[in-house]
Amino acid sequence: MGPAWRDLTDLEGGGMIWTKKFWLGLAAAALPALTGCLPLSMGIFTPMPIMPWVSERMEEKYAFKNDHRVPVMPPIREGFPLPTCDDPPDEAHVLRVLGRVSRGVPFFYEEFRDDVTVVVEKMVDKIDPPRFFPLVGPAQLHHCHYKCTVYFKETVQSCYPFPVKVTNPRVEVLYIDKDHLHLYVGSDVDVQRQVTKDLVNN
Repeated sequence: MGPAWRDLTDLEGGGMIWTKKFWLGLAAAALPALTGCLPLSMGIFTPMPIMPWVSERMEEKYAFKNDHRVPVMPPIREGFPLPTCDDPPDEAHVLRVLGRVSRGVPFFYEEFRDDVTVVVEKMVDKIDPPRFFPLVGPAQLHHCHYKCTVYFKETVQSCYPFPVKVTNPRVEVLYIDKDHLHLYVGSDVDVQRQVTKDLVNN
């Protein structure tokens, strides 16, 4: 077999190898798109993985936005008993103020709170004289301060590289203010009644 024949054989073999590599590469590129593993393979309808804590952050932002707002109440009417702080923070509010446990890593480090008990004590119930508040006008500030004691068992556990579980009793003390404003419209009984009616109806 002459040199020219050997060159032609090598050329044909190289072309076949190149063709096989081309088709294998094309199949490898198309496989993720067919199985749904290619990012944005479905355009705007591609499902995106969301971490579990994202929904918790959104819930805290939109569902409990009134936790840090000061409500505006009707004026204190002449001849009626002074209002008192009758809206203590509930257990859910106290736990939101307490904060979240660390996310940790599943099976490596996990943290839990069990047997949670919340004790709420009213510390301050006082009404200030009327003064001007921006965006509200003349009003009286009603101070409502609470001391919240949270008793719980803190559990830290890990399953890898060897199982371990540690449980300790914990006590956390939180101070929560639920102040609110009472509009001040003067000592005219009719005006007080009208403003109260307008606020209650709205």
